[in-house]
Amino acid sequence: MANKKTLTTGAGIPVGDNQNSITAGSRGPTLLQDFHLVEKLAHFNRERVPERVVHAKGAGAHGYFEVTNDVTKWTKAKFLSEVGKRTPVFVRFSTVAGEKGSADTVRDPRGFAVRFYTEDGNYDIVGNNTPVFFIRDAIKFPDFIHSQKRNPQTNLRDPNAVWDFFSLSPESLHQVTILYSDRGIPKSYRHMHGYGSHTFKWTNAKGESVWIKYHFKTEQGIENLTAEEAAKIAGVDPDYATRDLFEAIESGNYPAWRLYVQIMPLEDAKTYRFDPFDVTKVWSQKDYPLIEVGRMVLNRNPKNYFAEVEQAAFSPANIVPGIGFSPDKMLQGRIFAYSDTHRYRIGANYQLLPINRPLVEVNNYQRDGFMRFDDNGGSAVNYEPNSFGGPVEDPDAKQDAFEVSGIADSVPYDHDDHYTQAGDLYRLLSEEERERLIQNIVNDMKPVKEEIKRRQIEHFRKADPEYGERVAAGLGLSLTPNN
Repeated sequence: MANKKTLTTGAGIPVGDNQNSITAGSRGPTLLQDFHLVEKLAHFNRERVPERVVHAKGAGAHGYFEVTNDVTKWTKAKFLSEVGKRTPVFVRFSTVAGEKGSADTVRDPRGFAVRFYTEDGNYDIVGNNTPVFFIRDAIKFPDFIHSQKRNPQTNLRDPNAVWDFFSLSPESLHQVTILYSDRGIPKSYRHMHGYGSHTFKWTNAKGESVWIKYHFKTEQGIENLTAEEAAKIAGVDPDYATRDLFEAIESGNYPAWRLYVQIMPLEDAKTYRFDPFDVTKVWSQKDYPLIEVGRMVLNRNPKNYFAEVEQAAFSPANIVPGIGFSPDKMLQGRIFAYSDTHRYRIGANYQLLPINRPLVEVNNYQRDGFMRFDDNGGSAVNYEPNSFGGPVEDPDAKQDAFEVSGIADSVPYDHDDHYTQAGDLYRLLSEEERERLIQNIVNDMKPVKEEIKRRQIEHFRKADPEYGERVAAGLGLSLTPNN
């Protein structure tokens, strides 16, 4: 018989009895001196960190990324420096609007967050399974999420709030069309594409830069659920996608994606027919074809969900030399918001947690704070500049500059065409796909106030007259002639 380990408290003190609390006699009361009981209950009371405000429910896995194409003429990022090079990754998939206990098969975008543990530190691509988003300015994000969450009085999901926000935010139309199409409910996390969504910048060793967009293409093929299938699964197995990912990897059926980029010369951004930094728009692949970068494979499940998936803290602020930001207003807001929410949710020292810790040595002057997980810098100097050999900046790691102009003001994007791309997408759908799109929208809008219905229908009509007319017909509404 193998030697059993002795149960201890968090301080390593052996526990003499884990079945009975210390009481004054057999009938009690319980004594406060039972420090094991107090610690056990106090820790249990704190087992749940605050769930993420968005992307609360998710699943994750470890794997690797392997470079399959030479991209060094566009970026000096070391992890992309040679064909065949492998970098460890951790990926978290998620739903967006629901709470931690919600069903995996709801109609909702899916989060697609990838961490590369590179020799220059962690690089995070924090995207979705859609190439666009509902809004294009981070100042609207809290309002958008509030409209998708629960009504403050009834604590129920509120279709009026959802469609009121959409109808008053016409930039959402492209994403709404994707969401209510067949791709609105992926069959599993393995059967969907992933996108960086935002525009980023690559810079090569010569200091030359280009704008880029990321596309992760699933090798498993795109598969989706109908609304009826999704509702049935939600009632029988609400953790369906979580289970599917874990069991696929456990059985050796490792999911994989091919990573591609679109590349736009910097000068093109000034004249392209859509604002290339507007996350509600895509770049035509005819204008900027996909260029293969590498292949991502997930081949190892987490050993502990909380330690690795729940405490994983991704941020688009985590970039490495050779990769930079763009003026995308949503991206600019997310650069702050993601790291800030992690500091609130799991503490100022969240980057010291094993799942968030880079593979390279960390050298900085950050000290103290709750739950410091290392020697807190030991006796080393804690300020800079200093005369004692502390870490110093590396000019080669500076962000490549990009041109900005204009006056400081609260201004929208220059381009306000919210309808062309949504209409183009509608017309690309087959008749069967259009029928399902219309029916999904109609089913969701039935309980909505007529004023909101009519406002939203006008957006559909501007994208494509047939689009709006079919939604109106499905809702039993007559329309005035479209002038």
